[in-house]
Amino acid sequence: MKDYYKINEISKLYGIGVDSLRYYERIGILKPKRDINGYRLYSLKDIYKLNIISDLRQLDFSMKQIKEYLDHQSIDNTIALLYEEQEYIKEQLKKLRERKQIMKDRIEALKSAARITAGEYVVKELPPRPCVRLNEYITRDEEMDFAVKKLHRKHENKIRDFGNQSIGAVMSLEDLERGLVNVYRSIFFILEHTEEAYDFMLPEGRYLSCCYRGDYRQSTERISKMLDYSKAQGFTISGDPFEIYVVDNRETMKEEEFLTEIQVQIFDPIYHY
Repeated sequence: MKDYYKINEISKLYGIGVDSLRYYERIGILKPKRDINGYRLYSLKDIYKLNIISDLRQLDFSMKQIKEYLDHQSIDNTIALLYEEQEYIKEQLKKLRERKQIMKDRIEALKSAARITAGEYVVKELPPRPCVRLNEYITRDEEMDFAVKKLHRKHENKIRDFGNQSIGAVMSLEDLERGLVNVYRSIFFILEHTEEAYDFMLPEGRYLSCCYRGDYRQSTERISKMLDYSKAQGFTISGDPFEIYVVDNRETMKEEEFLTEIQVQIFDPIYHY
């Protein structure tokens, strides 16, 4: 084994860019000597340090932490570092378990969505649902996607997983009465936890629900039919109808696979006094 290696040899051996090796030298972690032509020569001591750097970088240790460890390497500091590694691994395992549960939940949600009968009217008793909202006048799918992104950016710290996030959009009864087609007044996310800060609450109570499959151009017609059904049943509408996107372009690009649920809060003579 050679006692010294040039920078290109070290770069190829460790898969580390030449610029990174020069950076390690600038911050004082590596201290290569120079040959008579001024080329850097890395010793076996430098190589052992690169092994440590490689291991600790995989554990997301900062270069500041790594330099401090190498500058004061001892049994006590190594034990302390190993404890840090244990805590890091414990945190990563926790995140992996959470991620596994998120994927499991989404798989079950998609399987459940496939079993839903489209076009069927159902009355649901629903709990209060905290939401964050973006008031935006939306007339096109592209505007909807942009508005969803804006709302997500504003509240991404509250969203455990965007793929599982319940997203809704509100149509106003006033617009429907005026004959406006596929116009939305706001979008919202339903939050998982009531203790999180929210903009408004979908109140608990009875909701008339109906799902449809396919593109969103049928939205206004579907909502109008549901309102007619509600009136025929003697229900009193409370608030504007809204859609919840159960399956959308986060899961599929095939419009025929989209599943949208329409909800509107209702009262009837039996439950409303």
